[in-house]
Amino acid sequence: MAGGPGFYTARMEKFFLRIATTEDVARIRGLINASVRGLQAGDYSAAQIEGALATVFTVDSQLIADGTYFVALTEDGELAGCGGWSFRKTLYGGDHQVEAIAPERLDPAADAAKIRAIFVHPKFARMGLGSLILAAAEDAAVEQGFSRFEMGSTLTGVTLYTLKGYREVNRLLVPVGGGEEIEVVRMVKVSVV
Repeated sequence: MAGGPGFYTARMEKFFLRIATTEDVARIRGLINASVRGLQAGDYSAAQIEGALATVFTVDSQLIADGTYFVALTEDGELAGCGGWSFRKTLYGGDHQVEAIAPERLDPAADAAKIRAIFVHPKFARMGLGSLILAAAEDAAVEQGFSRFEMGSTLTGVTLYTLKGYREVNRLLVPVGGGEEIEVVRMVKVSVV
């Protein structure tokens, strides 16, 4: 960590991570749209992307209410990325997903914390920001007693998460509306704390 509490350096860019608030929702929504359209076009069709942006790749207000979702800002205040974790059973999705959300709380002694909704603006891609957000989410979950992590990764994120110690468990077809589905990779990791 460099620059004081909350500042992280990734290559030549400095980012400040803080807990997201409801005031951030519109900016998060815009960032998610830019990230998905700019970084996931090689893995999903245009119809899948548009369906996912209307259903699965949306803001999850429960994460914000729980205080487990981060925004990453540049030193100038530009929103560069977002992501977090959850102590609830829902593995992926947002407020408008097709499938039911599972709001039940997890037991840190028996369950894996859910790593959720990490998105980076294309302008800040491949600068280490996704890794920083992931590390912050894992650290926060460990502070709450979790020692295992689980996620529903997009195809685009699998390489990064594999490098960070996650392993693929299975692949799911997730309905995104309009008769479309996207492939999501369920991945797990055990903390080395």
